[in-house]
Parts: sequence; structure tokens; C-alpha cells
Amino acid sequence: MGTFEFLLQGIAVAMQPMNLFYALIGVTLGTVVGVLPGIGPALTVALLLPVTYQLDPAGSLIMFAGIYYGGMYGGSTTSILLNTPGESASIVTALEGNKMARAGRGGPALATAAIGSFVAGLIATLALAFIAPYIVRLALVFGPREYFALMVLAFVTVSSAFGDSTLRGLTALFIGLALSTIGIDQLTGQARLSFGVPDLLDGIEVTTLAVAMFAIGETLFIAAQGKTGPETIEAIKGSVWMTKEDWKRSWKPWLRGTLFGFPIGAMPAGGAEIGTFLSYAAEKRLSKHPEEFGHGAIEGVAGPEAANNASAAGTLVPLLTLGLPTSATAAIMLAGFQQFGLQPGPLLFATNPQLVWGLIASLLIANAMLLILNLPLVGLWVKLLAIPKPWLYAGILLFATLGTIGANPSVFELGMLLAFGILGYVMRVFGYPIAPVVVGLILGPLAEQQLRRALAISQGDPSVLFTSPIAAVLLILAALALILPLIMRARGRGAVLSQMAANED
Repeated sequence: MGTFEFLLQGIAVAMQPMNLFYALIGVTLGTVVGVLPGIGPALTVALLLPVTYQLDPAGSLIMFAGIYYGGMYGGSTTSILLNTPGESASIVTALEGNKMARAGRGGPALATAAIGSFVAGLIATLALAFIAPYIVRLALVFGPREYFALMVLAFVTVSSAFGDSTLRGLTALFIGLALSTIGIDQLTGQARLSFGVPDLLDGIEVTTLAVAMFAIGETLFIAAQGKTGPETIEAIKGSVWMTKEDWKRSWKPWLRGTLFGFPIGAMPAGGAEIGTFLSYAAEKRLSKHPEEFGHGAIEGVAGPEAANNASAAGTLVPLLTLGLPTSATAAIMLAGFQQFGLQPGPLLFATNPQLVWGLIASLLIANAMLLILNLPLVGLWVKLLAIPKPWLYAGILLFATLGTIGANPSVFELGMLLAFGILGYVMRVFGYPIAPVVVGLILGPLAEQQLRRALAISQGDPSVLFTSPIAAVLLILAALALILPLIMRARGRGAVLSQMAANED
């Protein structure tokens, strides 16, 4: 059966009334959390993990994907009208979008962001559908040593990509790996690091850790910041729609932004931020109106927003085909799969094709829903910015606590939620990224299992990891991903010191 047939089957699954309802909930929630500064899609998906525990797996995952798409778009509203990016990937949009809003062109800025997100999301989702089967075929030849090497690459790239310091990223990863060793050993059946506590024999719940680190830790961190100054929301003046000239200047940046965002989002060390910055730089260089950049150029909104949304579909390529998360939201979605006893990867396409293709097809539907929701309802999303932050974060704390109790009614689990929430707060205070902890807890047992299988096959010879060409290449890539950022940072620091010395002379 070809990709077209699978995609048609997926559309039939996604068009079921309940799945359409889940998609609508997802894109609506995603837009809301994207609009609200400080609340991203990763936090929202983490909050919903315990709530969706008893729901249908396909519907829950469709809702999570809708939240991801909606959140990537919703951040543009605050970037344009408030000059406060709701997501880190929306930082570039604020450069030109807020200038357009101050000049009375907030409507066209929001319109080009919405249509660009739709165009990019449509093209990128179709690319995901047609590229994924080829990656799956490649992954099916993987053995234990190749999978272990792939996990090592994931560990290193996630640690390097999140946060400003590779060392801090690796430290956060090792916290997650240490937590993943708690519980019953899968091979020997012996208890490890349970300290005689029966509740720890099953290991640390990924859902509890994700909710605690993202929701509780973020709330405590925001509360500790104290009161901030008043935020000025730029009013939307004039027509919301784009002029003929706006369309003419936007359609090429939409396509170029898609070409930047999708492949970079699919890379293990990619991320939406890189694609948006590259798109902005390209549009500035190719524009016929370079003098407008820095003063409200519509190309500077159209290109980065398209790259932003295309990267969301790109992120799902390694997640669905290899089980590797390349963003914080993808890491939480991986926890969502495991919550239902599913492991993303090549075997999932064979064992549960309806779920995978239904999820991919639902992205096309969610993309259309986003366009319909966001253009007419801009005024409603702007009003959400007036919600007092104490009410907002108190609600998050309450929702996180009730959701965890509902999924696992245990006093011990509630204590774990509080303990990990405090850990998340402390890590944020000292600049340690959160996502590697969750990735370490999820992928740690899988990496350990594959390593032990490879060593058992080779009778304990560790050189077996390098005798496979695929495994050797993946391990070399992991080493480069670890070393290159350190070299580049050292060069940057050296250039700064040289400049300071020259200034002193």
C-alpha cells in the first residue's frame, strides 16, 4: 500500500467526529497558550497528560499535535501586538511585527502570520507524510548497537540544543538518566535505588515528572519574579486583511520559510529558532525594500512565521519514525505515546498504522482549523492578554495537582510532584534546561536495554559498537555534536576578548 492510500486511510480516521472534536480542542488550546506569554505548548501538553490517561490514544495524540501547531502560531499574536514572544521561536517575528503594529498595520501582520503558517503547515505536513516511510525503511535495518548509537546521538543533541551551555544540558540529561534507573531491573528483576519504598519499584512516572518540571517549576519561577511593569498592547487599527501589495511581497517568503523550517526542524540538533533566524536573514538579503527592515517589513513577518510552523511538522519526522524528540514539546509528546503503551519508531508504522496516519492526516485538518480560528477571532485572543497572571498561574497549579491525583491517587505521588516541581524551579534559577531531564527518563531505559543486548550478542566486547558502519557514523555525529558547540563558543569568547583588548589599546 502506497503513501496516498495510507494518507487517505488516515484522513478517514481524522475525520471521525470525536477526532475532529479533539483536533478543535487542541488547536484552540494551542492558540490560547501561544497567546499567553510564558505558557508554551510543552507546558500545556504536560498538564493534559494525566487528564487524558483514560481517553482514546488516537484522540489524545491528535489533540496534543493540535496544541503543538496552535502554540507555534499563537506566539505571533503577542510578538506582534505586545512585543513579547510567547515562544522562543517567535522572537524574530517581534522584530518586524511589532513595528508594523505601531505603524497601524497590526492587522496585515497578523494576517500574513496566519496565512503563512497555514501554507507552511500544509506543505510541511505533506512532506512529513511522504518522507516518513523512507526513514522507516532505513530504521527497520537497525539492530541493538545501531539503536544504542542513535540514542547516544539523541542524548548529546538534546543536551546541546537546549539551554546556553552544553555542560548544563548534559548535567540535566544525567539527572534524567539517574532517575530512569530507579525501579525493577528489566533484565535481572532486581530492585534498583528504590530504598525500600514500594512506590518506587515501578520507577518514576514520566507524567508526574513532566507535569512537575514544566508546570509546577515554571509557576514557581514566574511567581518568584515578582511584579513586572505594565505591558502595552498595540491596538489593531484599520483593515485586518492584506492588500494586493502585501500578498505580492508575502507569498515567496512563505515558500522560502517553509524550505528553511521543515528540514531544520527534522534535524536532531535543529529547532524552530534556527530556521526563523535564517529565514529572516534571507528575506533581508533578498528583499527589494531592505530599507524597511527594522521599521516594519512584512517579509520579516511572513518568512519567519512560515519557518516556525514548518519546523513543527519537521519535528514530528524523527519523533514518529525514530522515537527521537528534537524539542521540549516533542519530548512531552513522546511521554504521551508511552502513557498509552506505544513506542514511536518504525515498528509503530507496522503495528498501529491507523493511529500514525490518522495523526499525520489530522495535522492537515488542524492547519485549516487554525486559519479559520485565528483570522476572525483576533480580538478575542487579544483579550486573553488581560488575564491577571496570579489567577493564571494559580489555575495551572490547581490543574496540575488535580490531574496528577486523578491519574494516580497516591500521597506519595503528590509528594513526588512537589519535589520535582521544586527541582524544576531550582534548575530554572541556575539556568539548567528542563527538557533533557524528561528525555533522559524516557529514553534511558531503552538505551540501557539496547546496550545490554548488543554486549550480550558480542559476549561483552564493547568494540562491537564500532564494527557497524551505521552505528559508527551515528557515534561520530554524536561526538561532533558535542565538540563543535564548545569550539564555536570558545572562538566567540576569544573574538570578544580580542575586541575588548583592541578597544583598550
